Amino acid sequence: MRRLASRPAYRTDRSAAAYAAAQRVVAGGINSGARGPRAGWVPGPPVVHHGRGPRIWDVDGNEYVDYLLALGPLIHGHAHPALIGAVEAAMSEIGTMFALPYELEAAAAERIVAAVPSAELVRFGNSGTEVVLHAVRLARAVTGRPRILRFEGHYHGWADQVEWSHPPPLEAAGPRSEPRPVPGSPGIPAALAETLFVLPWNDPEAVDRLFARRGGEIAAVLTEPVMGNTGVIPPQPGYLEALRDITRRHDALLIFDEVITGFRVAYGGAQTLYGVTPDLTTLAKALGGGYPVAALAGRRDLMEPIAEGEVLHAGTYNANTIAVAAAKASTELLARPGTYEALFALAERLTSGIGGIFERAGIPVQVQGVGPMFQFWFAEQPIVDYRGAAAHLNSPRFAALARALHARGVLVHPSNIELWFVSTAHTAADIDETLAAFDDAVAASRAELGGRG
Repeated sequence: MRRLASRPAYRTDRSAAAYAAAQRVVAGGINSGARGPRAGWVPGPPVVHHGRGPRIWDVDGNEYVDYLLALGPLIHGHAHPALIGAVEAAMSEIGTMFALPYELEAAAAERIVAAVPSAELVRFGNSGTEVVLHAVRLARAVTGRPRILRFEGHYHGWADQVEWSHPPPLEAAGPRSEPRPVPGSPGIPAALAETLFVLPWNDPEAVDRLFARRGGEIAAVLTEPVMGNTGVIPPQPGYLEALRDITRRHDALLIFDEVITGFRVAYGGAQTLYGVTPDLTTLAKALGGGYPVAALAGRRDLMEPIAEGEVLHAGTYNANTIAVAAAKASTELLARPGTYEALFALAERLTSGIGGIFERAGIPVQVQGVGPMFQFWFAEQPIVDYRGAAAHLNSPRFAALARALHARGVLVHPSNIELWFVSTAHTAADIDETLAAFDDAVAASRAELGGRG
């Protein structure tokens, strides 16, 4: 194990002052809920000065190896010159937006169609939430059915129609076999529960039973192919295949929310990795490499109602040149030979090293991931669904370790509901530096973590 290099003293006073100043004009001092104290950044988050490659510097001058990666989009790290160059060229040579088509749109869409098995036609949007909403609208329109089946612990965006049962309090969620839909925020109309069914993840028998009773009401199964918003919970062998079979038998659609997994776990996403092709796919995050772009992709016959204007898809900022240029450049970088082999090798170096540190410390953990997205649980057995994860979420032990990592120059989210991400900008030296910091952080957090010694 590489020894942890001597570092300047960890300071937070300038971040605290900057965060306090932001709170005077920005609600909560943040612009998304995962960035503030209620999400675990206690007493407040580090305030960023700049990022380059796999690293971030905050306003106190602290330097971090970054595994937060903006919650996943930064698959190329910060400020990748190819993305910056593509975006600058688009703005200066084309413009920014027109409310009219331009040639670069088709060039970027062609890359998605070539990469993603389910993609025959594409529409661009601005965020994962937007394209998920369009996917479920389209599913209801083409099937004539009212309900969407989704799973506990999955996150499909913040909108009223989809922000349900993530993460539901167990006292409100009902029995595991028949969970009750639980709204994710005050202000979500209770009546929308009647547009949903909720089931446990990784339980094909539960899906089969529900379709046998209520299949005529279900327009689509909406699922992350890898559960990636409650830590990382991979699909059990045969599970995605079962969803594909059940939906086909009952003439319902299968929608893969690949906002996180798309272009991250394989060039064609999780559907390529697992060999299961859905009817519709939503993409974002890694698609743009840090720029706000998303896409809805699917079978030609299913996308035709959008193409013909029968089902509404609209947006002033859709397919602006900044987003489209970034998507084209990001996917071009990811298509280079050896990209995913290198990502998976770096992730394996990191996760196996983390597992070894915990083993030597006598601390039982489950390190769970799919290539360059992972998380670990302080648990004796593998976690396969939300009910198994619930007792370990927002763990004080994890938060204590995260704080110790921050002080040693490793940036991760302080809540284990979020993930660690590895980028193409990380190197083996970054991983080794991280493992040295991790080893030291575990030793420093022994009182909170338990274990031998």
